Amino acid sequence: MSCLFCSIAQHNIPSEIVYEDDATSAFLDIQPRSLGHTVVVSKTHAETIIDLPAASLAPLFLTLQHVTGMLSRALHPAGFTIGINQGLVSGQTVPHLHVHIIPRFTGDGGGSIHSVVNQPPNEAIAMTAARIRKYS
Repeated sequence: MSCLFCSIAQHNIPSEIVYEDDATSAFLDIQPRSLGHTVVVSKTHAETIIDLPAASLAPLFLTLQHVTGMLSRALHPAGFTIGINQGLVSGQTVPHLHVHIIPRFTGDGGGSIHSVVNQPPNEAIAMTAARIRKYS
């Protein structure tokens, strides 16, 4: 298997790693959307959050919290947009689960997560909830 993010986490491809531990790696995005745009990955290969073993989720999110704090202290942004693109339709271009931390600055021209999609459902929220609960 040839995975770009696995190769970065294994130090086989040069990158600007800002933090790593035994389970995770965080590095600067090579096409940053803002100063400090960072990508956090698990060193366990998984294409999506559904595929990542439960034992690897906590380390991923602890690193996400830690690196967001590092970026806050280093760059003093006004806020952050933190997100996962899962699947081609959402813009996932590397088939390895990764979380973007995008520092936000006043006047940066960006929007909120709510600006990504604007296709309100025709179905009542209660009906959607009932459909989802069937799979708990």
